[in-house]
Amino acid sequence: MRRIIFNQKGGVGKSSITVNLAAISAAKGYKTLVVDLDVQGNSSAYLGIDINQPNDKTIAELLNQTASWFAMSTPVRDYPQATAYDNLFIIPSSPKLDKLEVELERRYKIYKLREVLDTLAADFDRVYIDTPPNLNFYTKAGLIAAHKLLIPFDCDSFSQQALIKVMDNLAELRDDHNRDLALEGIVVNMFNTQAKFPRQIIEEIKTLGFPILEPYLAQSIKMKESHYQQCPMLYFDPKHKLTQQFIALYDGIEAAVTVENKA
Repeated sequence: MRRIIFNQKGGVGKSSITVNLAAISAAKGYKTLVVDLDVQGNSSAYLGIDINQPNDKTIAELLNQTASWFAMSTPVRDYPQATAYDNLFIIPSSPKLDKLEVELERRYKIYKLREVLDTLAADFDRVYIDTPPNLNFYTKAGLIAAHKLLIPFDCDSFSQQALIKVMDNLAELRDDHNRDLALEGIVVNMFNTQAKFPRQIIEEIKTLGFPILEPYLAQSIKMKESHYQQCPMLYFDPKHKLTQQFIALYDGIEAAVTVENKA
C-alpha cells in the first residue's frame, strides 16, 4: 500500500501527516518506508536527517541513476535508511532535486519512481510519499507511483480553492497515467475547535462531495515541539490529544482498506 500526501497549497501539514502516520504504521508492526520528494526535506528533518550533509543514498541520487548514462548503478534496496524507530525507514530528500528535475523531465523519467517502489514492494508493507506543494515532476511521479491519495486541508478559503484545483489535476493524471489511484480522503489539519469558520468551510467541502476523514487534527503547539525534537508525536507525547487523533485517523483509513480488500 502506497499513500501519497499532497496539496498544491503549502503550509497545510503534509510532512507532519506523512511522518506521523508512517510512525504509527511502523509501531503497529508494518515495515514502513517514507519517501521524501520535497526539496525542502521537512519529512527528512523530522526523522533526524540533515539533507545538507553529504549523503549518497537520497531520492535524488536514486533518480539520478535513471537520468545519467554514466552514473554508477547502486541497487535500489540499498537506498532506504533506518531511522531511530523500529520498522521505520526513509529515502531522504536532497537539495540536488532542484537541478535534477529538468534532466528527469527531459528524459521523460516520470515512471521511474513507480518502478523503484515496485522493486521495493517485497521489502515494505507500507509506503508514505511526501511531496512538494506544487504539481511538479516529482509530485506527478509520486501520484503515478501511489495507490491512495490523502489531501491535507487547513480550513481556509485559499485551501478550498487549492483542493478543487488538485481534484481537477488529479482527474487528468489518473486518466493518463494511473487509473488505480484513489482519493482516500481529505485530512482536516490544524483544526480550531473554538472557531465557527472552519466548520463552515468543512460543510461547504462536504456539499461538493469530497470524503472528509475524521477525526480532525487539532491545532497544537505540541506539533511544533515534536518537529523541533525530531520525534513523531507517538513517541514524543503518546497520550496527547493530537497523538490520539492521529492514531484514530490511521485506524480509520486502514480499516477502510481492509473492508475494500475483502469486497
